[in-house]
Amino acid sequence: MMTTSPDNSGSSSETPMRIYDKNFQITPAYRESLPDMQNSDGSQIKGANVPILQVGSSNFRLPLRYQPRDGAPITLETAVTGTVSLAAGHKGINMSRIIRRFYEFANHVFTVDTLPEILRCYKEELGSTEARLRLVFNYPMLQPSLRSQLAGYQYYRCAYESTVNGQGRERRFIHFDYVYSSACPCSVELAEHAREKRNIFGVPHSQRSKARVIAEIAPSTTCTIEEIQTRCLAALQTETQVMVKREDEQAFAELNGAYVKFVEDAARQLFKELDADPRIADFQIACAHLESLHSHDAVAVINKGIAGGLDANFSDFANLVC
Repeated sequence: MMTTSPDNSGSSSETPMRIYDKNFQITPAYRESLPDMQNSDGSQIKGANVPILQVGSSNFRLPLRYQPRDGAPITLETAVTGTVSLAAGHKGINMSRIIRRFYEFANHVFTVDTLPEILRCYKEELGSTEARLRLVFNYPMLQPSLRSQLAGYQYYRCAYESTVNGQGRERRFIHFDYVYSSACPCSVELAEHAREKRNIFGVPHSQRSKARVIAEIAPSTTCTIEEIQTRCLAALQTETQVMVKREDEQAFAELNGAYVKFVEDAARQLFKELDADPRIADFQIACAHLESLHSHDAVAVINKGIAGGLDANFSDFANLVC
């Protein structure tokens, strides 16, 4: 029911009802009458009438299927961020289209090669010149123990990312977090010195460490998460373990003794492995060794170093704590 009351001019005005009408049915004419502030003209812009480089929706979640290198697709919870550019003179974008358009691909089986098609749809749907899409998920891989013949699932924090610019250049990236153990070479030598010179037993320090790799996949090629993991393992050797019995713990101690490394060593060893793969057109590597000797961390950043490529501008070291 609507009630009326006189206003100051002597005319009457309606007082809206404070109810939710669950039986209300939308008609095409009513939908057409709905206001759309995002598509209003440039006169409605607040602030400077300048382009916006990225605008969209971040961290909307849904289960997506991914294709492992071997075997059937797996379903993983995924956080999605989709953005487009917005030209000067335009008030805004319809944010819901970012999500609605993505949901049209929700039943696809995803690899890093799936994303450019979605970006092309974003550009067409939203009239933008540039677009960006990132899918973040935890990727399981069954890893064997060192000696006991057991196996357990290691989860890797990963992301697929793709961008397309105003000239139509499409780029694809795999983000990969790799957790490993780092035994300090200096500590090993000092412990050995104490044993040899003074017959004193010392324990070299080692710590859990993390490398974050961003690998750009070369055009007309493809690459899998499993292949990035294989490269990291070949470079560093001392990946943390899932299933461990006494023989595995002993083996891990031997492994750390065989592959001692400073953070500088880890960054350079990863560089060597990634640089050897022609499918990886560019890369950035950030390493953090969470020192058990110090109350701070040792960090290093390195990149492939190609003109116009990924740089070494990384500062999010706190996010490498593991």
